[in-house]
Amino acid sequence: MISERPLRIAIVGSGPAGMYSAGHLLEGPGGTFINGGLNQIVRRPVEVDVLERLPTPWGLIRSGVAPDHPDKKRMAAIYDSIARRQGFRFIGNVQVGRDVSPADLSQWYDGVIYAVGADDERRLGVTGEDLRGSDSARAFVSWYNGHPDFSDLQFDLRCERAVLVGNGNVAMDVARILFSPISTLHNTDIASYALDALGKSQLKEIVILGRRGPEHAAFNYPELMELGELADTAISVEGTDLSLTPENADYETQLKVNALAKLCKEKSQGSRRIVFRFNAAPTAIVGEGQVAQIKVVDRRDQSEQALNAGLVLAAIGYRGLAIDGLPFDDVRGVIPSRDSRIVDNGIAIAGAYVTGWIKRGPKGIIGSNKKCARDAVAAVMADADSNVLPMEGTLSAAQVLEAINARVSVTLGFSGWQKIDRQEQSDGRAQGRPRLKMTATGAMLGLVTAG
Repeated sequence: MISERPLRIAIVGSGPAGMYSAGHLLEGPGGTFINGGLNQIVRRPVEVDVLERLPTPWGLIRSGVAPDHPDKKRMAAIYDSIARRQGFRFIGNVQVGRDVSPADLSQWYDGVIYAVGADDERRLGVTGEDLRGSDSARAFVSWYNGHPDFSDLQFDLRCERAVLVGNGNVAMDVARILFSPISTLHNTDIASYALDALGKSQLKEIVILGRRGPEHAAFNYPELMELGELADTAISVEGTDLSLTPENADYETQLKVNALAKLCKEKSQGSRRIVFRFNAAPTAIVGEGQVAQIKVVDRRDQSEQALNAGLVLAAIGYRGLAIDGLPFDDVRGVIPSRDSRIVDNGIAIAGAYVTGWIKRGPKGIIGSNKKCARDAVAAVMADADSNVLPMEGTLSAAQVLEAINARVSVTLGFSGWQKIDRQEQSDGRAQGRPRLKMTATGAMLGLVTAG
């Protein structure tokens, strides 16, 4: 029998996976696209609270997507429309595992969907990795996007060579941003301090290391081709012969390798250079307090070379962070699950679900999270229909907010985010930019509470 009261669901995280989950839970009258058509997966009233540890929503759309990709950032308009649906509530500046526990949420709500993304990175595991000037590409991306956790970092770009370890799309984004004209970046929402630092850059060469041959390169074709649009920038390849790509390589691989070979021919001249170095792995980062060199081994013959460099960024993958009170697979960097239900030692935890990168690892594009979220919501509704959700003692919306505010000095609702959003856009217009991001949590909260 369906309960007369609304089903109350918490979603932890307001990035794509979290917002798509909210959208499916608060689906429109037409239902959700599944099995080739529109079908209703939600057949009862639902109230959704989206808990976000930052004052700002949208996750990687705001802090991960490259600032010169405004088309991808427009996805925020979809999430904004979801946030305006009846039954949706945003509660910002609340961190699960610090301010409230998973146990609290399981008591307060009928079900909880964890959509916290991948807030950590894989390390190189080489000597000197912690020297100043050596960091993760994830940190660099978060820095230039104005993420509050990274806004205090400093990257000294007054060096001639940067080395990126890893050749996936994140490395392509970083290389492109490092060599993009300041006039181009001025027209984006890149953080102001990053714009200033890039304006003082003295970089002449970016080396992109890949452990294997070009047929295993992790970048996608569009991201590679964007490097070809950089003015006065030569592109070259070392450590392989592009003409020797295996004949049985799939279409996408052949497309990428042929495109890279073409770029090397067409972009052979320039005052700056991007070098794709394949079959190369770092063995050590060297310097006295500051990065001065990176030692690289050629995996074909084991010869080693030291490259002078002032900046080393590891772009070898994101991974999730454990949340105190939930099981965690430290090898894969995910919360273990089966059919979107969180499992502990193989046993499903009633009312606990997972979606997005924290479920499947950092795989897929933004849109991949839509199906992943749909699967999580389908699991929630199946359990609700089977009366296996822990629905005794669930708090009302007012009671939840009272409990959270007793622990967190300042929280904000969606109207608070809208105030931040308006201020950023207003400040941006004054400088001929789309927005000037606020990058300090204290300043955001101060704006919201100012009245």
